[in-house]
Amino acid sequence: MSIQRRFSKADLDRIKTAVHQAESKISGEIVPVFVEKSGQYSLASYRGFLAFAGLCFLVIIVFDRYIPSLAIYDPLFIFLTVTLFGLLGSLAAHFIHPIKRFLVSQRLLDQATRRRAENAFLEEEVFNTRHRTGIMIFVSFFEREVIVMADRGISKVVDQKEWDKMVRSITENIRMGKVTDGIEAAILRCGEILFEKGFLKTVDDVNELRDDLRIE
Repeated sequence: MSIQRRFSKADLDRIKTAVHQAESKISGEIVPVFVEKSGQYSLASYRGFLAFAGLCFLVIIVFDRYIPSLAIYDPLFIFLTVTLFGLLGSLAAHFIHPIKRFLVSQRLLDQATRRRAENAFLEEEVFNTRHRTGIMIFVSFFEREVIVMADRGISKVVDQKEWDKMVRSITENIRMGKVTDGIEAAILRCGEILFEKGFLKTVDDVNELRDDLRIE
């Protein structure tokens, strides 16, 4: 599914309103970023080729040993059949997300998501606030992972367990198909945390980063 199709205009308006509301009493900036996929995972296509080709060759061996009437003896035909099934496996791994996810290790998914989140933190200039009080809520759908990154002005006074709890809440809402509900609640909770920690809005405070959801 295209990332743009996951959100209606009403969803985007709700998220923007939530950011505006959360920032109304605090000096921090909250930036929600959603991506469909954090990596390309070309390795999955190679593994898909090998898995399907190997399975096809195994079936040919079984037929040769136990079902002679279905056995294939022409080497060229065997080669073409195995190659064809390998290509089908490669295409399946490329286009079918569950297969691709199955063929990629969790470690690789984690690494790609973390790398993409760090890049998004820089690209969206979440660090570009006067007191380093930016927070990014990053969601990558293919990997089914959520990362909350706070700039150093916040991270030095807010325990990591607060962000871990928020990540679990967002993930649960996404699993239930309540993506907008989850991100809206997380944004408002960010505002509450910063308010509790004393990041209060000052008279000279300005909105340093736009309030809407970043879809990449």
